[in-house]
Amino acid sequence: MADKETEYLRALMIDASNGFYRINKYPVGAFYGPVDLGIHLAYKHNSLNVGAGLLAGSVFPGSNRLIFTGISPSWHGFYISSMGGAALVFDNLGINMFSVIGKAGMPSILYLNRNHGEEVEVELHPVHPEVVWQTGRGGVYGVMQYALDRFSSRYEKEPRVLAVGPAAMYTDNGAIASAPVKKGELTAVDCWAGRGGFGTKLLQQHGIIGIIYGGTWVDEDFRDRMVADKWFQDRYEKKMAAKDFEVTAKYRYDPVFNTGGTFGVNFATMNERIIAFNYRTLFMTKEERLDMHKRFVVDHYLRQFNEETIEKKQQKNCGEPCVAVCKKMHNHFKKDYEPYQTMGPLCGVFDQRAAELLNGKADAYGFDAISVGGVLAWLMDCMADDLIKPQELGVAQKPKFSPEDFDVVKDSMHNAKIGAALLDEMVKEDGKINLSFGARKLARHLSREKGVGVIDRFVHIGFARQGWMVPNQYWTPGVLSPMAIMGKYYMVYGKDFIPPRELGRQNAERMIRELMIDNLGFCRFHRAWAEDILPDVMEKLYGQRDNFLQKLKLTATRINSRNASIFWESERNVDFVYYFLKKKADEDGVVDDELNMWIKAFENDKFEAGLQFWFEIHKGIHESLREFH
Repeated sequence: MADKETEYLRALMIDASNGFYRINKYPVGAFYGPVDLGIHLAYKHNSLNVGAGLLAGSVFPGSNRLIFTGISPSWHGFYISSMGGAALVFDNLGINMFSVIGKAGMPSILYLNRNHGEEVEVELHPVHPEVVWQTGRGGVYGVMQYALDRFSSRYEKEPRVLAVGPAAMYTDNGAIASAPVKKGELTAVDCWAGRGGFGTKLLQQHGIIGIIYGGTWVDEDFRDRMVADKWFQDRYEKKMAAKDFEVTAKYRYDPVFNTGGTFGVNFATMNERIIAFNYRTLFMTKEERLDMHKRFVVDHYLRQFNEETIEKKQQKNCGEPCVAVCKKMHNHFKKDYEPYQTMGPLCGVFDQRAAELLNGKADAYGFDAISVGGVLAWLMDCMADDLIKPQELGVAQKPKFSPEDFDVVKDSMHNAKIGAALLDEMVKEDGKINLSFGARKLARHLSREKGVGVIDRFVHIGFARQGWMVPNQYWTPGVLSPMAIMGKYYMVYGKDFIPPRELGRQNAERMIRELMIDNLGFCRFHRAWAEDILPDVMEKLYGQRDNFLQKLKLTATRINSRNASIFWESERNVDFVYYFLKKKADEDGVVDDELNMWIKAFENDKFEAGLQFWFEIHKGIHESLREFH
């Protein structure tokens, strides 16, 4: 690994406007991976950057995450998105990153291949998106199938395809999807670079509908398991595989809760912290929330999941061998917590068949599932209370948006079908829901017509003039923090009360640690050991532990220097924090002078208190992410 030739990051620069390409080399030390190099290239070229970590293809589990960076068309700032397992095939290209600039004259599929010692082959093949999106299962799956049918015979080893759907053409939050290929066939285990709308960027700004890549290049990845085991033995008194098995229990199977995966464990443990009906649960009593959780989630939604997926061991990995087997499947549906929460309980859907219908449609269209789920829940909430007429959004009926007399099967399907009809309107040229400039712009437009009550129900984080993000699905103030990147886990999302100034500081610390994982292309499901041991690995392999850690902090400050977070525009954001604080004191019995002070302030004037709370988090972030202190 210390060979001079390997101490460079190789970036394949591709100009989609003319097909020209070249490889640029960047010394390891100046840059360490797809995030810090991605910032450099994104601001220089407005490129979409796709890269693997330095340890991709190595013996370390979870090291094959593919990292996407660029200026996000939905967030409107620098953003990082990642996709499980997809860097394992990427490693066969013998490069660390490719960077797309310019725009193809016609929507195209980008073909990348590298056979043995030859140069990387780069070709652009024009296609008609509407035709490709009708192939196979349709949408993003159609792109994958089309690319495989047309190009897979050129590869000696299984390639992989990155694909976008109609959401990328008509909205600002189109995602990028991919699924592992086995024995020439596309598997059902779709993986996503969802947050940030990079599918939109790929198609609208670069004219690319899909990318097929692969090769046979063999580089000298770190594969000495005995050496790695010694490092783990010294640190944890366990071999690497044993430690990894221990820390990934939640994602595989947790015997404490008799379930597994993010879906199983989160839904099993949320109890009265349930978020449903576009956050209307904030205003319910603890007993009402516990009753909803028991009847709709534990006894039905979660029970279905456990019977169909956990008990039948329907679980896969993302394309790299990994003991977490976190992809929990039922037929061709993959059950992750956040999409099946936003397009589940948040939309008034508590039945697996209904949730599959809605999630399946959003996935095929290629949406960022979490963001579009939040938008659907908001629009359904507005329809339920007659703030917007269903016909104005292109649907025929109002949703059933209250737990009273709620039929968990029938009403879930009723709501899912309304959600699916709303999705259809989002991906039409003349559709009644215009998301081309994003949901925040739509919310402002509707509020001018219908009154401020419309935007007041849209729980989102605002950034710059039009940037937006639906928060992660945990009832805690951290998910609404004014961080420079939100929607990922660059913040604290635990359920404890943390004073806002301290919350900002802890968010900043969390961001730096998450950046380490992303910049080295690791899956955060392995973070319990990865954050701890990776600096030492950088020292042992590159002699650069201190510089690596220093550059991480610098990267965080560079991202934060462009922090254009906007104070909460929605009343429900303020209520989200206010009722969290009340819950901590009244329901959880937390005795804390600062907590009581904030509750009194919110009771006196919740908007003024919300502004002060927001600014205190902001202060903690900024005082922590200064370059020199």
